[in-house]
Amino acid sequence: MNRIALFALAGLLTACGSSAGKTDSATLSKRIEADSSLQIVKDKALEIVKSGFNAGDGYSEVWIRDYNTFITVATKVHPHELIKEQLLTFFRLQGEDGNIADGFVTKASLKGKPSDYYTITNALAPQFAAHKNTVETDQETSLIQAVHKYIKATNDTSFLETKVGTTTVKERMEHAMDFLMKHRYNEKYGLLWGATTADWGDVQPEHDWGVHLDENSHLAIDIYDNAMFLIALDNYMDMIPAAANRWKLIREQIAGSTMQHLWDDKNQKFIPHIYLTTSPFDKNFDENQIYYHGGTAVAIEANLLSKEQIKTSLDKMIANVKASGAATIGLTLYPTYPEGSFKNKGMYPYGYQNGGDWTWFGGRMIQQLIKNGFEKEAYEQLKPMLDRVIVNKGFFEWYTKDNKPKGSGTFRGEAGVLYDAIVLLEQAQK
Repeated sequence: MNRIALFALAGLLTACGSSAGKTDSATLSKRIEADSSLQIVKDKALEIVKSGFNAGDGYSEVWIRDYNTFITVATKVHPHELIKEQLLTFFRLQGEDGNIADGFVTKASLKGKPSDYYTITNALAPQFAAHKNTVETDQETSLIQAVHKYIKATNDTSFLETKVGTTTVKERMEHAMDFLMKHRYNEKYGLLWGATTADWGDVQPEHDWGVHLDENSHLAIDIYDNAMFLIALDNYMDMIPAAANRWKLIREQIAGSTMQHLWDDKNQKFIPHIYLTTSPFDKNFDENQIYYHGGTAVAIEANLLSKEQIKTSLDKMIANVKASGAATIGLTLYPTYPEGSFKNKGMYPYGYQNGGDWTWFGGRMIQQLIKNGFEKEAYEQLKPMLDRVIVNKGFFEWYTKDNKPKGSGTFRGEAGVLYDAIVLLEQAQK
């Protein structure tokens, strides 16, 4: 075949491929447009978020890691002043060292009884008490991300200059990041640390409950905490461009260290933990066989993986769902930690954060698939998440391996991530 013929063939193949791509895209758009479950779930999400700010019916407090995932929806159904008040409460309860609490309740809701859990108080918020699950390192980053989402949804940039005590919201966010760099940063690896937990979770193995650091904790570095920090840094510099003078180099360093130390190139996955001393698990247990679904989704949001690596990650998640018998890629991790690895009885294999199926993180993976051009795959993986909301008539905290709902039945975090994913999917068809 001569050169002219080769060029002609190449052109024909390209044209055919382009035509097929357009046809597939049009077919997908028609399927999405005709799918009533998308609007049903969006309506349900608006309804449930409109009913309050606490994480769900199993929680009395407003949690910042949950609020971060439904605040965009909240701006559509609540007065913006009320939304800002929730954010300001976290800043008013901020510690002198810059740390941010997990969640707060009104003191009145405690009915005057002393509490060894809600120990955080501040004269700036006299009616509230808060708690901090110190095993985790995502409270500060969750608050910064939530502020960014609020401003993106409302264009209310003046919120950054709002005074909390004698300092502004803008300054308090930087103080929160300073806390992480001063108190949760490991110089050897150039990464943030926390306690050993399962993927994104806040339960360590050493205690019956497992939410507070103490002398029994095994300190470790994981992908979730560091990816959350990278997102927060990006958000902060987007809100305050002048901050790049200080934080851009730190962002680049954290990203580089993350891929250097946590990415397993051979197995195309993130390792579960780098231990600063020793592992709390049986020495014969190969922890690196575990694939972290949640942390990987957040890492993609932090722009750590290439498009090819994202597709590989999705393929691994789908394979894990098939191997485990779970319903969706919200499967926290696979394979699970063995029975007895956690003293907390709820952390049995495929229970809670040890392999429970959480749309709260699966929905974030859907969002990232859409943003990276995997719309068909996103829709396919989103469908079973939508279906169970409709079947169960609500948003549940997590699901068992056989797709039975567990935990809070009004889990606003699930409502928020599904609403945002649906909106992204619909916008991508325009």
